[in-house]
Amino acid sequence: MNAPISATALHATPWTATEFEARLRALESRYHIHHPFNRRLNSGACSPAQIRGWVANRFYYQICIPLKDAAILSNCPDRDTRRRWIQRLIDHDGQGDNAGGIEAWVRLGEACGLTRDELWSLEHVLPGVRFAVDAYVNFARRAPWQEAVCSSLTEMFAPQIHLDRLAGWPSHYPWIEPAGLHYFRSRVPLAQRDVEHGLAVTLAHFTTPDAQQRALGILQFKLDILWSMLDAVEKAYP
Repeated sequence: MNAPISATALHATPWTATEFEARLRALESRYHIHHPFNRRLNSGACSPAQIRGWVANRFYYQICIPLKDAAILSNCPDRDTRRRWIQRLIDHDGQGDNAGGIEAWVRLGEACGLTRDELWSLEHVLPGVRFAVDAYVNFARRAPWQEAVCSSLTEMFAPQIHLDRLAGWPSHYPWIEPAGLHYFRSRVPLAQRDVEHGLAVTLAHFTTPDAQQRALGILQFKLDILWSMLDAVEKAYP
């Protein structure tokens, strides 16, 4: 999980906030948008069975996001941060007239031919996916809250992956009900909002050379989680 830290780095001058943010954003090259399975998914090369397998396995990640966010809240003594972070739980679990992201993902599953009961039973969730997602939730439970916030910064790269799906899926997979793509549409502005807060916390907390290296390692850990999930799906649905 930790990026290698050289003796020189430990005694170097800290990066400026602009330099540090640029190094965090440079890790986009390791985001799962570049995974071979995702490339096939967004190019129209996946079968209905492969798409359903991906949707069913990603659902486990979706239902665990609020657990991760609740863990961050439980470890965070800062009231202002809690008041902002709690919105993430509402975004996924829903409240009032807002059905939430989990329900939107269920509707995606139904649009792809999965049943609601099938998704919630988790019967299609692969061991590798479960292991990766559980590792992420456990990290959020045990790490200092600022480190868990840092791990959420894969949201920096998320809008593009959603936009790619919205641009290509209607023509590549016309058998999927268009209304099922609402999750991708809804997450573009929410991800951008979440990044603003998460990045502010990270830039303010990780201010020494070794701490900044630590932050890069944490973000790489989260990128590895997402990549490992697709590794498991790709192997199960060749």
